[in-house]
Amino acid sequence: MTFDDFDLDPDLLDGLDAMGFRNPTPIQQQAIPIILEGRDLIACAQTGTGKTAAFVLPVIDRILASQKRHLNALILTPTRELAQQIDQQVEGLSYYTSVNSIPIYGGGDGALWDQQHKALKKGADMLIATPGRLISFLNTGNFDFSSLQYLVLDEADRMLDMGFQPDLLRIISVLNEERQTLMFSATMPEAIARMARSF
Repeated sequence: MTFDDFDLDPDLLDGLDAMGFRNPTPIQQQAIPIILEGRDLIACAQTGTGKTAAFVLPVIDRILASQKRHLNALILTPTRELAQQIDQQVEGLSYYTSVNSIPIYGGGDGALWDQQHKALKKGADMLIATPGRLISFLNTGNFDFSSLQYLVLDEADRMLDMGFQPDLLRIISVLNEERQTLMFSATMPEAIARMARSF
C-alpha cells in the first residue's frame, strides 16, 4: 500500500514525497480512511508509530477541500515540545499547499505571548496548542471557533496525567459542536474511555 491509495490532494502527496514518505504505517493505514470519511476516532498508538501524520494528513486534505478557511482544526497536546514537533510536521507535509498552522504554548517571555496572540487573532487553518496556554488566550477575549471542523486530542493519556482535564472540558465547551473529534492515546485507561464517551 502507498499513500496514493488514499486519494489525497496532489499537493499533499508532493509534500509526502519530498519528506521521503512512501508507505503508510499500520496506524496510518487504519486511521486515515476513517478520518477522511468524517467519522470520529479513538486510536491507541505508541510514540514513533507515525500517529502524527495519521491525523495531520487527512485533516490537511479536508481543509484544502473546505469552503471556509479560518481555524478549521484544533490540535491539543500536553507539552510545548510536542506542539512544536506537530507544527514542524504540519509545515513539512503542507509545504506545497496553502494550509498554514500556528503553535500556541507556554514558556518564553512577553514577546512570545504577544506574537502568539496576534497570530491567533489573525487566524490560521490549524491551531496546535497546549491546553493551559489556550485557556489563557481564551480568557483575554473572544476567539471565533465557529469554523472549527476538527478537534484532535493528541497524547490524551498524558494530558489527563498532567491534570489538564478541567482545561480540556473548558476548551471543548466553547467549540463548535458540529465537528469531527479524533483522540490519540498511547494507553487507554478507563478515565480516557470515559472522557472519550463524553466528547
